[in-house]
Amino acid sequence: MASIEAWFMDDSDEDHRMPHKLNPNEPVSLKELENIGVFYWKLDADIYETDPVLEKIRKDRGYSYSDIITIDKDKLPNYEDKLKMFFEEHLHLDDEIRYILDGRAYFDVRDREDRWIRIAMTKGDLITLPAGIYHRFTLTETNYTQAMRLFVGEPVWKAYNRPADEFDIRQKYATDSSRACFFWVERDDSSSYMVVRLKRTLSWRYRAGSCCTRPSSCLSDSFRRPRYNRHTAALLFACRGEEREVVGPQGEERPERSQK
Repeated sequence: MASIEAWFMDDSDEDHRMPHKLNPNEPVSLKELENIGVFYWKLDADIYETDPVLEKIRKDRGYSYSDIITIDKDKLPNYEDKLKMFFEEHLHLDDEIRYILDGRAYFDVRDREDRWIRIAMTKGDLITLPAGIYHRFTLTETNYTQAMRLFVGEPVWKAYNRPADEFDIRQKYATDSSRACFFWVERDDSSSYMVVRLKRTLSWRYRAGSCCTRPSSCLSDSFRRPRYNRHTAALLFACRGEEREVVGPQGEERPERSQK
């Protein structure tokens, strides 16, 4: 399956319709997007009305409502105001599902380190953003896109601009165990080990391949345990400076807070 293009953004205040890539560029993989709850499909937009693949996705995920929006200065009422509203950082209490039928656009999402990731959307791209994630939307320099908007049940258009941390859905997203980071830490003499669960995932530069994002497999005897000593674990905790749970080999849990 073709993969979507995404990257970490720079801090420039230049025209937000420009790519805003870092120099050198830091691309973001589809797997990294999935780890923050963003999912993607590449479809044939020319047959969207009769596409069996789209129909299956809608059936499997319960997307019962859809409409089409054309974002163009000659076709969208209050065009400038709408674009300004779309680009305000916000969250929704439900998933956001968009399918690009024509043109180009950008979705920007916050990662676990609160860094902006820009996702380039082109014709045939279908994306889902999880409820509770901070994000925004903008056109590219072409100033045009046409998109299908999908919902589970009746459409909900309400956006809550940041800060909106008081909502339960935001708290659930920020602490969702399915996106938490698990890894094994062995004693220096390799005589025993413990499992560490962080409240939020580490960024890729700190995980260094040590992370298991499938909690159900972390306590499995067949799981291959990386060899981390206490010094390495301390460095990882220092990078986050946040609450963690330490899980023993028998699944016992006790709360513990790392020191900044």
